Amino acid sequence: MSLDITSHTDATGPEELVPSRYAVRVGEIDVLVISDGVLPLPTKMLGHNATADVRAAWLKDMFLPPDAFDWSLNVVLVRSGDQTILVDAGLGLDPNLNLPRAGQLVRRLAAAGIDLASVTDLVLTHMHMDHIGGLLVDGVKDRLRPDLRIHVAAAEVKFWESPDFTHVNMPPGFPDALRSAAKQFAKEYRSHLRLFDEEHEVAPGVVVCRTGGHTPGHSIVRLASGGDRLTFAGDAVFAVGFEHPDWYNGFEHDPEEAARVRVRLLTELAASGEQLVATHLPFPSVGRVAVDGDAFRWVPAFWDY
Repeated sequence: MSLDITSHTDATGPEELVPSRYAVRVGEIDVLVISDGVLPLPTKMLGHNATADVRAAWLKDMFLPPDAFDWSLNVVLVRSGDQTILVDAGLGLDPNLNLPRAGQLVRRLAAAGIDLASVTDLVLTHMHMDHIGGLLVDGVKDRLRPDLRIHVAAAEVKFWESPDFTHVNMPPGFPDALRSAAKQFAKEYRSHLRLFDEEHEVAPGVVVCRTGGHTPGHSIVRLASGGDRLTFAGDAVFAVGFEHPDWYNGFEHDPEEAARVRVRLLTELAASGEQLVATHLPFPSVGRVAVDGDAFRWVPAFWDY
């Protein structure tokens, strides 16, 4: 982002005691990672196919609480040429979920001096509510451009017409909330949808690619400019997925395929050395991947001040 944006005075108030945005440059492409807050979830969600003692050992080694901890919610804003692209839209403010520390995207965009009307394109990695909910907040649609283009895999839209929850392992209430959010989103934004099958160039150097696995239409966004590369992996990778890429996340609709996608993607990223950002890695989630025996290792970036 330009300096006048990244240095904008934070207008979110004195309660904001931690950073909520982090700028990265990929060649000529500007990237701003924005925190949508945190989502407290049971630790079983990290790997419901792992035994409780093995899962507990990993959590202890990571100095994490044994029962529940906060998952980061990260969104990225990308500027390429004359396009401003928002990748995912955060959780929103569903009052039935009682998640007051999430759904911060709209006010944090405002704190960064970014007008919703400046967004020309929106890419959805998938249609889980923590990626589309920000679009359903009262008043947000009225502030968006009437010609906003929303890019999402055709397979994703098709899936949510009759979603299959038989292989997930979610806390009570989440399946109903996910169905409701996806249905509302499809109804309100259908005229804005720009569907693609496997791969689509959204802007110069900004390509969205369907991976499947997490959901049938789950996609990642790959940025490339001037020899630099960065991948926004959405929900293909979670914090535990480097050491245990075979663990099934509770939100995965096809956990076996999701594990295959994860291994393939992490292998590619380790070979290329490019930067990685993902929705649920600790903010700002910028780092790289290294091979570590028969698994992987997360290498967080040193913050660039």
